[in-house]
Amino acid sequence: MARHLLLPSQNSCVPGQRTGVGTHQGSCRRDRVMKVKTSQQLYTYWNELRGGRLAPRRFEVEPSSIAAILPDTFILERADRLDYVFRLAGTRICEAFGREFRGRNLLDLWSTADREVVIRVLESVARDGGVGVIGLMASEPGGRTAAYEMLLLPLIHTGQSIGRVLGSLTPLSAPSGYGVDVFDGVELATFEVIWPDGRPYALLARTDAPAPFLRDSGPSRVVRSERRSFRVFEGGRKDPLVGQRPIGSK
Repeated sequence: MARHLLLPSQNSCVPGQRTGVGTHQGSCRRDRVMKVKTSQQLYTYWNELRGGRLAPRRFEVEPSSIAAILPDTFILERADRLDYVFRLAGTRICEAFGREFRGRNLLDLWSTADREVVIRVLESVARDGGVGVIGLMASEPGGRTAAYEMLLLPLIHTGQSIGRVLGSLTPLSAPSGYGVDVFDGVELATFEVIWPDGRPYALLARTDAPAPFLRDSGPSRVVRSERRSFRVFEGGRKDPLVGQRPIGSK
């Protein structure tokens, strides 16, 4: 199974499948990627807080502003690329899976094959400010299953790097069949990476940076010799560097 990140194209808005990670620009309709209102509401709140930055800061998130969906949300702490530990998890998530998630590694929920894909999605979130949307199937020991949607949003905790992930986990439909057991396993179904600003943040920053050795426009004059002409820009250092003697001085 191929596991790779696809660079965003200018026109594509195609759902990602098990063979790769789809990428979407921020202009794509959210309801084509995020299927549940909880994901859409949390993304809208996060994006308003972000305000064009790489990501909002952790302390900017006000639980009272997302009170209606708080039971379906969680916060992860990124220790390294293999450790995304639950700091908080909503009550509906814990009840559905019959466990307290605080202190557990999100990656421990997945099989070895699925874990590799989830790591790549999380790294796009943590490195480049992407938004991860994962479709998964949760299963009970008795065979009952339910489809869920997981949203992953970057947060800056300290400094300028992403150290937290704000997320939600919401059922897409009621569980199939009958049963009273809690879910004890998950299987990856679909996965997406959305670029809110149209491309990875690191690439965007490099694109917006001035070209190396590109001089600002300013006063200049053309100096011509017998065979060549030169453009001379006014300005530059007027005085000799400290510790150096001007040419021709004694």
